Amino acid sequence: MTREMEFKKMVAQYSDVKPEDMHNDMRFREDLGFSSLDFMSFLGELEDTFDVELEEEDALKALTIGEALELMEQLQKEDE
Repeated sequence: MTREMEFKKMVAQYSDVKPEDMHNDMRFREDLGFSSLDFMSFLGELEDTFDVELEEEDALKALTIGEALELMEQLQKEDE
C-alpha cells in the first residue's frame, strides 16, 4: 500500500468519503467534514503511524489532503 493510500485510509476514518474517492485538493473541514476534535485526533494518529512529530502551527496550515501529504513527506525526509 502506498503512503498516500495509507494516509487517505486514515482520513476516511474521520469522514464519510471513501479513500478511492478522495483527491488532493479536498479540504479537511469543508469537503471531508472534519471537526476540530477530529482533526486533532487525526494528527495524533498521523504522528504515531508515520513516526513523525508535527508542530501544531505547521499542521494547522495544511488545509487540504495534498498540503498534509506534502508536510508529511517533508517531515519524513528531515528524519532520514
